[in-house]
Amino acid sequence: MNVLNRIENWGDTHHPAWTDALRIMLGIILVLKGISFISDTAYLTRLVGGLHFSLWPVMLVHYVAFAHLMGGFLIALGCLTRLMVVLQLPILVGALFFVNIRQGFSPLNSELWLSVIVLLLLLWFLVIGSGKFSMDEYVKQHSH
Repeated sequence: MNVLNRIENWGDTHHPAWTDALRIMLGIILVLKGISFISDTAYLTRLVGGLHFSLWPVMLVHYVAFAHLMGGFLIALGCLTRLMVVLQLPILVGALFFVNIRQGFSPLNSELWLSVIVLLLLLWFLVIGSGKFSMDEYVKQHSH
């Protein structure tokens, strides 16, 4: 646990202000991907196996949608940032290795590159946290 505390302290003390804008953009991208995921019903039907619904694919679809929508919103606000990042990581790793990589490492495969960039940003914010302009910092400063 000592290593995790040192990483958290390092991240909290080495957090330039411009990364807050990057965190907000990351949250907005995740919310938009969640909306896109929910609105593409044909893709959702293919993902859960057509008309033969089973419990695990349906639960997975709901987890991805909820995690992107709520997690992206909370990351943008800077509220429970590290926890929301941890909830996003399995989705991005799955998207990267099981969904997007099938189309190859082409410069035209924008979904793959977006997944790589978002995964790297999530790992970055897992280490450095939410920053000065966030709900987490506001709660730290105004808690009694």
